[in-house]
Amino acid sequence: MEDELQLAMADLDEEKTLSLVETRINAGYTSMEIVESCRRGIEVVGMKYSDSHYYLSDLIMSEEIFKGVMLILEPHIPVNDSYNGFTIIMGTIEGDIHDLGKNIIIYLLRSSGFQVYDLGVNVTPERFVQTVNETKASILGISVLLSSCIDSIKKVVDLLIEVGLRDKVKVIVGGYPVNREVKEFTGADFYANDVTKALKIYRQIIKEGVCSVSE
Repeated sequence: MEDELQLAMADLDEEKTLSLVETRINAGYTSMEIVESCRRGIEVVGMKYSDSHYYLSDLIMSEEIFKGVMLILEPHIPVNDSYNGFTIIMGTIEGDIHDLGKNIIIYLLRSSGFQVYDLGVNVTPERFVQTVNETKASILGISVLLSSCIDSIKKVVDLLIEVGLRDKVKVIVGGYPVNREVKEFTGADFYANDVTKALKIYRQIIKEGVCSVSE
């Protein structure tokens, strides 16, 4: 069955999207379920952008719609401090300005008590590595939408090795084009292309302290 909320998000129909979010909250849907529907719609926006059916202005529009969604959802997302004190670095890789997926996961991580350094978009490999060194963060999350930018993620991992930081940080790659092959090519520890899997990975890294989360 088609997901009406996903379709509204993909069509950049702001009024319908926000109305459906309100309706689903009242119907008992969880915040995570609503976010996931929006994420799938955002993924369609990203694919249309990659295929030149959508433009930069459409990406910006989808971000504004999602901000409205999160304003509605914010009072309904449970906040806890289970992971207080754990530091994560997040950013979208150099050459890519897409940050909707990144912003979703950052919001949910912060709600769980993680301290998240958001480096924004178009982040160079050198800046990722510099921030790991400065913050001593144990987890580095790299977001990507454009497959042409995947080589730059590999450069991040290579630089971490070069400066002796690779064994001190877990690297997670996420985004529409990410799969096991991308993980292996870049040298990342984990990959995720949906919110539920990403949160599971972040939490289990902290819980287990070892690279043992199932793919």
